[in-house]
Amino acid sequence: MIGIFKTNISSPQEKQQMIHAIESQFIVGSCHVDIEDCDKVLRIAGLQVEENIIIDFVKNQGFLCEVLE
Repeated sequence: MIGIFKTNISSPQEKQQMIHAIESQFIVGSCHVDIEDCDKVLRIAGLQVEENIIIDFVKNQGFLCEVLE
């Protein structure tokens, strides 16, 4: 499954921190944050948990996260 989320991750440091946290906590195929996009899109391929679990995890890291419609 692929999860696509809107976030407020804005710096390269925040991006690396969040990718590392996700890859450490969950089994994923790949994880990317596009900080140049207006929605700061977090894209997770190979997602094996429900989207709400990722949303809660990202929020607990101090960032906004919601499913991108």
